[in-house]
Amino acid sequence: MAAAFSSDGEAALRRELLPAGAAAPQGDLDGFYEMGRAAAFVRDGGFRKVALQFPDELLADAVEVAARMEAVTGAEMYVLGDTTYGSCCVDEVAAEHAGAEAVLHYGPACLSPCRKLPVLHIFGQQSLDIGRCAEAFRELYPERQSRVVVLSDVVYAHAMGELEQQLCPEYPNIIFSRLVCGDPPGPAVPGEERKFGRQFWVEAAGGLQDYAMFYVGAEGLALTSFMLTWNRCPFSSFNPISGCGRRESLNVNRALMRRLYLVERARDARVVGILVGTLGVAGYLTLLQHLRELLRRAGKRSYTLAVGKPNPAKLANFLEVDIFVLVACAQNSLLDSSDFYRPVVTPYELELACNPAREWTGNYLTDFRDLLPGACAHVELPPAIPTAEAVPDVSLITGNMRATHLCDSPTSLPPPSTALASRDQTWALAEISPAASFLESRSWRGLEQQLGQTPVSKAVQGRRGIAIAYEDEGCEQP
Repeated sequence: MAAAFSSDGEAALRRELLPAGAAAPQGDLDGFYEMGRAAAFVRDGGFRKVALQFPDELLADAVEVAARMEAVTGAEMYVLGDTTYGSCCVDEVAAEHAGAEAVLHYGPACLSPCRKLPVLHIFGQQSLDIGRCAEAFRELYPERQSRVVVLSDVVYAHAMGELEQQLCPEYPNIIFSRLVCGDPPGPAVPGEERKFGRQFWVEAAGGLQDYAMFYVGAEGLALTSFMLTWNRCPFSSFNPISGCGRRESLNVNRALMRRLYLVERARDARVVGILVGTLGVAGYLTLLQHLRELLRRAGKRSYTLAVGKPNPAKLANFLEVDIFVLVACAQNSLLDSSDFYRPVVTPYELELACNPAREWTGNYLTDFRDLLPGACAHVELPPAIPTAEAVPDVSLITGNMRATHLCDSPTSLPPPSTALASRDQTWALAEISPAASFLESRSWRGLEQQLGQTPVSKAVQGRRGIAIAYEDEGCEQP
């Protein structure tokens, strides 16, 4: 699960670039990338600068797509070759660096709503064998009265209408989800489900738990998020690449037990690092403020860290942090932190650990927007209670006593900004932060500048060329 969002870059370095047109079937760029719809979006919006965001596997077609779009729209096209965070999210930061007025996002997407720029999602119409998919569905659900909700990866959404025409006459209780880019207007009506950019209506009296889920797409982060969120529903899937259908054998309860173990680790933590994993998903600033307040009330110290795509090497630099919480889109929140020096939890897991009013109900939340004030799953923080009246709690990991109550008084926390020191002879005052104090206690604190100790030498011209053959090495004749 960590490969799509957190990696050391080795996969990108070893990847072989495909020739142009190889990403689209039979080189059908106009159909695969929906050139007509994209051009209409640019012309109707009157945009003069547009950013084109491609995932790595589609970059081979980027130059040709950009050239065709400029020819038919007259607008300037800028290709975003590397995303700040996950490629499924719209990279508004990189688009604003180019002065873009809108973004055309190509390839798989998490469909998280954006904050600023207009966005058009073009998923790329991957081919799907409708007949084989329908046959696999019939094999998995031989009972014609089965209640099933059909979900799909976004790259196969274009074929769901034809699949629906084949299966609906045979299965009267089948429900097909619809893709929704952005937040639908108005509140959800009874029986309506809105998650992960999908929308569908459940008609059974028992609700969604009376339904099974059928997913069309390859195994990946999207399927994992679906299975954890709707963990009371049995899942089956059809992989269009292999052409095989199967009942999903992932032990959801075991996965949930692993996540609940991380909740216990979060309860024991005293220093929490808040990892900023998105700068484009709407509501992320509100969540950062909410998490800081939650940790302050829980008596924990927090640091906000923006490190781009997290990997074990980056996070190992923060030894004073006991646990990290990742603020990212719903698909990238479930980071597998088994290779990390410290665990990485989701905002929902941190709330379970620090908010006494939130209880585990069996429903897992991966979309952080559900936790914000006014959202469907928001839980207000309870009032503070004196320490003497707090119910004692014992850690299930260390066996030590720990505090789980909330406090209002900032005096119960380590003072954040009261340590001052003389900075120089002009008696300027500088704040000594807790992180700086911890760094001062380390035996190795990085490279020493040794100001005034290194003799000054005149700069000289260095070697020219590349390491395999510098210009001053000469060329050997065969």
